[in-house]
Amino acid sequence: MRFLLAFSLAAITLPAFISVASAEKRTFIIANSPDAYGVDRCLANGAACGAAAASAYCQSKDFSTAASYRKVERDEITGAVPASASCGRNGCDEFVAIECRR
Repeated sequence: MRFLLAFSLAAITLPAFISVASAEKRTFIIANSPDAYGVDRCLANGAACGAAAASAYCQSKDFSTAASYRKVERDEITGAVPASASCGRNGCDEFVAIECRR
């Protein structure tokens, strides 16, 4: 009887653990440099043409696809990038957030 109860409980809870594991997401913040050596401008603008670049970036980090991508402002980045660290002759870097999904 205990075996049947344990088996039933495992059968009920296992799908919940599988869906949580498959829904793993991580957001990467990357610089989109104004000197044309940054990521694709479509990513920074959030345009549909950036989907391929975002997916390729996620796949390079061992994720399956990009859930979303968008430009982020400096004040959205919590202390990771000093205000003057990425400003140069050509202006300040723009940043892109790419949310990757497994």
